[in-house]
Amino acid sequence: MEKNDRSGESGPEKVAPKDDDAQDENVIVVGWDSPDDPENPRNWTLKRKWAAALTVSAFTFISPVASSMVAPAAGQIARDFRITNDFTINLTISIFVLAYAFGPLVLGPLCEIFGRVPILRGCNLFFTAWNLGCGFAQNEKQLIAFRFLSGLGGSAPLAAGGAVLGDMFAPEERGKSLALYSLAPLLGPTVGPIAGGWIAERSTWRWVFWSTSIVAGAVQAVGFFTLRESFAPVLLERKAKKIRAKLDEESGGSNVKEVRTIYQKTAKRNYGHFFFVSICRPFVLWAQEPIVQLLGVYLAFIYGIIYLVLTTIPEIYTNVYHETPGFVGLHYISLGLGLWVFSQINSRMLDVVYRKLMARNGGAGEPEYRLPTTFPGTILFPIGLLIAGWGAQEHTHWIVPDIGFFFVGAGMVLTFQGMQIYVIDAFSIYAASALAAVSFLRSIAGFGFPLFAPAMYNALGYGVGNTILAAVAFVIGVPAVLGFYKYGKKIRSMSRHAGGN
Repeated sequence: MEKNDRSGESGPEKVAPKDDDAQDENVIVVGWDSPDDPENPRNWTLKRKWAAALTVSAFTFISPVASSMVAPAAGQIARDFRITNDFTINLTISIFVLAYAFGPLVLGPLCEIFGRVPILRGCNLFFTAWNLGCGFAQNEKQLIAFRFLSGLGGSAPLAAGGAVLGDMFAPEERGKSLALYSLAPLLGPTVGPIAGGWIAERSTWRWVFWSTSIVAGAVQAVGFFTLRESFAPVLLERKAKKIRAKLDEESGGSNVKEVRTIYQKTAKRNYGHFFFVSICRPFVLWAQEPIVQLLGVYLAFIYGIIYLVLTTIPEIYTNVYHETPGFVGLHYISLGLGLWVFSQINSRMLDVVYRKLMARNGGAGEPEYRLPTTFPGTILFPIGLLIAGWGAQEHTHWIVPDIGFFFVGAGMVLTFQGMQIYVIDAFSIYAASALAAVSFLRSIAGFGFPLFAPAMYNALGYGVGNTILAAVAFVIGVPAVLGFYKYGKKIRSMSRHAGGN
């Protein structure tokens, strides 16, 4: 899958018109009418862009809320369904995240074929329906199956959301919008248990699912008005179809002119081959791109830890501090505050640092300019793990583990935001497939980490267990960020798919 594969079916890589095409009066190459064409998503008004950005972020937020909101209610579910196995109890929580691994591998390429909007809207509706069904489950098998299916639908924003923002915003403008978007999958899992704890204590675990379905339905309704297609190849193909239809009407059906877009080498497309290549693209990116492989491994570790923390907080504050589910849920606020505060700082610094480094480089931007704000996260993350682990181990005041979780959240959001926007900048038109490839291993870790957490902490304790995790995070994170900042451009120059913005 070379960038300029001569088949013309490898993907929506922009193709410059050939000289003979430009001179051939029977070939019409469709592009934007001008650099300021208002139909180009990059030229949309800020109001329209931010309406779409906030909607995509809302899609991305509600799904992770549903993924973790059930955590404080796990005890109720275990009692109702008479589950005694810890593995099965944790599986009802983490199976949702397993679907996150597989959904984007298909949904990411699909949004590069059919556009962003049909995939986002359709999958959110699918998620809402199955999440609603979770509230009516009659046994653990039904609950696990329904959770997996709802997770598949809920994974669409992880595959397409970042790509939508890349469609609309120029690289030097992306920081704030992408910071907001990338905060959602981290903040969502921390907000969910806060509400879930009180719902479980005052009502029933079934309302955990019904309440999130109501909110997802409201977001779906808003999305019908605020979300518009932003993928340039799809928009230009629609424009080309109108031109073909007009020519056919004017010629009485005898039109011989070929109409294609600047993203096509021919107006005729082998959709079977195109579909196959697009679906395979995330796997190809994973196999061929060191950027995807290395960032995928590190983000997998980070994402795995956040779900490990989410399932560990109830155990710490129930078993060590003997609190009720409602008050246990409040401790997720510390994690959420770390995420929120540092995401706000980072959302402003991302573009500021990017512009300054771009100015030093003669006005040319590079994806690596996203990484300086990521480095502090690689330090704060292991520090937070150490404070939280040893605070719980030594039975200190409950505020000490909360402080640790605050720094864990800060480190998570800094590393997650910087690396996610780096992938989007580096892979540009293939952003959805690249994000799908990166998110696969990340979601596998989010599924698996909570399953081994009880055994690890039972054997080692919270202090030693978190010390090991902190050491791994430091050893992987610091060299990864520094290495990509220094050698990232060289790595991209050898890439078949990564290029620029």
